[in-house]
Amino acid sequence: MSPQTPRGGRHPARRLALQTLFEIDFNRADARETWQRGAFRAGLTEDAAAFAWELVDGVLGHRKELDAEIAALAPEFPLDQMPKIDRNVLRIALFELRVSGDAPAAAVIDEAVELAKLFGSEASPKFVNGVLATAVGSGKRG
Repeated sequence: MSPQTPRGGRHPARRLALQTLFEIDFNRADARETWQRGAFRAGLTEDAAAFAWELVDGVLGHRKELDAEIAALAPEFPLDQMPKIDRNVLRIALFELRVSGDAPAAAVIDEAVELAKLFGSEASPKFVNGVLATAVGSGKRG
């Protein structure tokens, strides 16, 4: 691996969190090991890697509540039939909106839509935006 300037910021951290959660969903991989490997490959700063782990660990710790909220917000899309990318983008965003709460809702939604555009299907960005707009509109916090 060639020397590179470590990448910081929340966008690469959210991207790593999504990739880690997707891999865990897909093959039941070890969360910490998957995250560490991804952080190394992405060349994240310590702070960005720590934020990514906070998201992964938080989503895994609150998955039941997050999934229940997703199911309530999108009843026409059963959770087990929802694309893994969409489901994990929503989990991360709802965790940030409901639990960690240190980023503005608009920023969280924008990031989620960007991740859906990057990794999801053509329909993913609109779906993610709609679900999260409904979540924010409901005003439920923590």
